Amino acid sequence: MKINTLRKGGFTLVEIMIVVAIIGLLSSIALPNFVKARNNSQTNACINNLRQIDSCAQQWALENKKYDTDSPVVSEIIFYLRDRKLPECPAGGDYIFEPMVGATPCVKCPNEAALPTHRMQ
Repeated sequence: MKINTLRKGGFTLVEIMIVVAIIGLLSSIALPNFVKARNNSQTNACINNLRQIDSCAQQWALENKKYDTDSPVVSEIIFYLRDRKLPECPAGGDYIFEPMVGATPCVKCPNEAALPTHRMQ
């Protein structure tokens, strides 16, 4: 004699709700850290771009015997940059040149007002 017992495997609604709650809790902890890491990365990339452009302007002034009061034009320092193009701020926008090479730095981030960390010290 054979006894048939039907047993269906699966998760109950309560178990699924607990798993979803745990995933929601972990994501609520992780997301702010990802946003902070992205902002730090953009800030560091922007400051490095500013340093690179400022170094190119200083090199242009040195090689062309310019004074501290002279101002570079993008077309003049483009030859000192990699790929012959001006980098952009990772947060968006093109960099702004200050009027003089002697000013430290001679380039500004367009997002400096909104993101004060995008400033070369």
